[in-house]
Parts: sequence; C-alpha cells; structure tokens
Amino acid sequence: MLSHYYTIKENGQFEIVIKKSRFICTLKRIDSEDEAKEIIQHIKKEHWKANHNCMAYVFGENQQIQRSSDDGEPSGTAGVPMLEVLKVKRLHNVLAVVTRYFGGTELGAGGLIRAYSNSVSETLEHIGLVEGKLQQEVLVTLDYSLHGKVQHFLENKPEYTLKDTLFTDKVTMIIMADEADVTTCQEDIVDLLSNNCDITLGETDYVEIPL
Repeated sequence: MLSHYYTIKENGQFEIVIKKSRFICTLKRIDSEDEAKEIIQHIKKEHWKANHNCMAYVFGENQQIQRSSDDGEPSGTAGVPMLEVLKVKRLHNVLAVVTRYFGGTELGAGGLIRAYSNSVSETLEHIGLVEGKLQQEVLVTLDYSLHGKVQHFLENKPEYTLKDTLFTDKVTMIIMADEADVTTCQEDIVDLLSNNCDITLGETDYVEIPL
C-alpha cells in the first residue's frame, strides 16, 4: 500500500471562457479504467453539441496507467497538456475531461495548449487537493478524569488526529498516527498519563488532509 497519495478533494466542475470559447473541465476520482471510460461516454452524451470532449487520466499506485485524447483538436494540443497537469501535481486516480464549445475564434496551437492546461489547473484550484496518509488507529482507554488531559495534548500535536471518542464506563479515544509515528505516539500517551491507560492498535486506513 502507498504510504501517501495526492488527489482531488472532491469531484467537481469549473468553466473558463477564452475568446468566447467555453472550456468546461470535469474532474472525478476513478477506481478503474472502465469507470473512467464510462464517465467519458456519459459526458460526451451530456455535451453532444460540444465541439470537443478532450480527456486525460492517471491511474495506479505509481501513475503507471496514463491516457489522453485530443478528441479532434490538433494533435498534442489538448489531451497531453491536460495529462501533464495531473502528472506534475502527482495526482492519484483522477480523470479530467475538458468540454469545449467553440466561440468562433481560432486560438492556434499554443493558445489551445494554454487553454486546456489552464482549464485543468484552475479547476484543481477551485476544487482543492488533499493528501491521503496511511495511518494506524491507536486506541487509548482511560478514566474520564484523564480525558481532558489527552484532548489538550492532541491540540498541540498536529501529527496525531483524534478520529473518534467512545464513552462507556471508561473513555476510549481513537487516535490516528502515521505508521512511522505509532510507537512514538504510544510512548507519548504513556508518559503523559503515567501509564494510567490501556493502549491497543486498531486498523490502518487512509486519512485525507486538505492541502
């Protein structure tokens, strides 16, 4: 499993207008190539009156699957510039489709490259990015009287995240820590509470942090 990855915060869409041509960029997370192809076909049906529906996507742990299409624009002026933006941002499992409604003014090869790359870049900025970190659950069970002490401790430790708190006869705090920091996290909690707690490890999961 990846220790971390970068991706879009959420699926979304953003439009820019250049010399009366509309460039509508749709960004979506994908779980397979088949899903990417289905989304592309859906967008083409939705925007069947558009002049072009250009696409690019990266898939796989190491971006090993990379696809792009100019969809009728001059070769190399749409899909590849879009793909380069996804690669430079090191995005994980993301599809970009830029729908163009021609406004009547030719942009030239350089203008098209800038338009399609800017469309993706501005949509990424509009939607936002996250970093997904592989983290381990550290379950700390303690008396109610110690709950506030751990809360205060976590407020000053941004490397640890409080995932949930369970209240029964005791309090169980589920803390997320990077795998490399799990041992340190346990030691920090034990020292803080003078060993007046029980600590167990739970599942590993990705925690997405806005960039």
